[in-house]
Amino acid sequence: MGRYLAIDHGSKRIGLALSDPMKIIAKPYKTITYKSLDTFFRLLIDIIEEELVECIVLGYPLGMKGQETLQTKQVLEFQKQLKPKIKIPILLQDERLSSLSAEKALILQKVKTGHNKGHIDKTAAAIFLQQFLDTNRL
Repeated sequence: MGRYLAIDHGSKRIGLALSDPMKIIAKPYKTITYKSLDTFFRLLIDIIEEELVECIVLGYPLGMKGQETLQTKQVLEFQKQLKPKIKIPILLQDERLSSLSAEKALILQKVKTGHNKGHIDKTAAAIFLQQFLDTNRL
């Protein structure tokens, strides 16, 4: 059984979350700070193989009224560049408010978020991956 991998794409960092093999629970995995997409893609391919990932769930950042934004266009461009490099499906998941929810959840757990934005990124990925798992349960 494979896992789902969520990607919260940002201009400096990419937050990752993984599902369990049964695809019931999502948990933060790691945050990658990157300077080049080629380097990130090589790391991602390794993660896909090591963790037996069968599907990517890519955070789709829409505006609060559901409109596309500059960030939406950047994510779609990222998806376009990623698609030929991997052989598994890439699905989009609305990620509105996931970063805000992640920050609030971490603060409630007494995790300092000021200097460690990576915690927010991987937790946000886990939040929208969990939403995806909950709405797409077989």
